[in-house]
Formats: sequence, structure tokens, C-alpha cells
Amino acid sequence: MSLSVDIQRRMVSAQRSFDLRVRFETSARRTVIFGPSGAGKSLTLRAIAGLLKPDQGRIRLGDEVLFDSRLGIAQPARRRHLGYVFQDYALFPHLSVRQNVAFGLRQGWLNPSREARDDRVERSLKALELSELAGQYPDELSGGQRQRVALARALINSPRALLLDEPFAALDGDLRARMRDELDALLARLEIPVLMITHDREDLARFGEVVVHLAGGRLVAGGTDPRSEEN
Repeated sequence: MSLSVDIQRRMVSAQRSFDLRVRFETSARRTVIFGPSGAGKSLTLRAIAGLLKPDQGRIRLGDEVLFDSRLGIAQPARRRHLGYVFQDYALFPHLSVRQNVAFGLRQGWLNPSREARDDRVERSLKALELSELAGQYPDELSGGQRQRVALARALINSPRALLLDEPFAALDGDLRARMRDELDALLARLEIPVLMITHDREDLARFGEVVVHLAGGRLVAGGTDPRSEEN
């Protein structure tokens, strides 16, 4: 599925202003937005997800326009059918693993019942090897387990694409390497398009079929092979 992004957004605070101007296209199964902290990676991902409205521009996914400032189109996040995994996973601490995953099916903000069972949730728990942890709470889980819960919640509605915000940043070195392997295998099995942001070259080399390189809110390069870049 092709993704076309051409957006601008000015962010202003008391300390500084930041101008995001990003334009790229990709049809790859795995695309990585790469760059240092403050490059505009998260802003770009949030704009694609519908969590941030650009000042102007256009975002198209496949044949569908998600945002077009000229035409007045700005689809809300829930209608874009994209799975989003936050850097800190954004799990609800007062909900069990099963409830956190089930929350991905909710339209409102009412918490899923602790006793309720849904075949879609149970299948997702099994696929991510979380069935035995279904009754536990986020603070009882390891970093890798929390990531799998966040992935299960993001995938529960069969999204058109999966957006990952620095998915390994919260993990230590050994666990990070193992979770790369697990995510790689999961993505190969699901065959879902992925857009990942990272500042880590190991992530870039592993998942960057197409690379969008940002710095200072601008595109440095796009569509490059990470293996050809110099360290």
C-alpha cells in the first residue's frame, strides 16, 4: 500500500519555534523514518496517524486521502484504521492485559469489563503469546511483555498499516536485540505494512527497506538503502 506525505507544521513554544516540512512517498512493506532526537520524526508519525493536524499539505494512503488542507479533509484518527504503538506503550495501569488489548475495540472511553471475553481478543493474546499473562497488570510485566501487549492492542482491529514510535527505545540492550527478532518474525507472519521511527541504526538496518532521513524538520534523504550509508 502506497503512502504519500507532503506536510508543513509550525510548532511554537515560549522557548523556540520548530518548522516541520516533510515530503516523501513509499510503497515498501517496511519504511523507517530515521533521524536524531528533535528531527521531527514523532510529529510526522502523529500527523499520519491523525493525532496532529498539519498547517497545510496532503497525506494519502493508497487511494484514500487522509488529510488535505486545500480540500478541507482531515479524517479523525479512528477512521484512518491505523495501528499505533507509542514509545512508552501507553498501557492503562489499572487495566489487566486482556482489558488493555480489548480497549482497542472500544469506540468510547468506558473500560472493558474484566470478566468479558471476546474471540478477537483471545486470538490476539494467543498470537502474541500473552494468554498466560491475560490477568496481570502492566506493572507486573517485563519491558518486552509490555511491548507485546501494546502491539496486540494496536493490531486488534486489523489495521491497514502499523505505526511504531521508537519501539525498542524503552528496552535494554539484550532485550532490544531479542525483541527485534520477535517483531521481525511477527511482521513477516502478519504481512502488514509498517512505518517505524527510530534514531537507532540497528533498527534502520533491520527494518529499513525504505528510509526517510529527517534532520531539523527537513528531509535529508528518502528511499535510500541503509546498508549503503556510512557509519
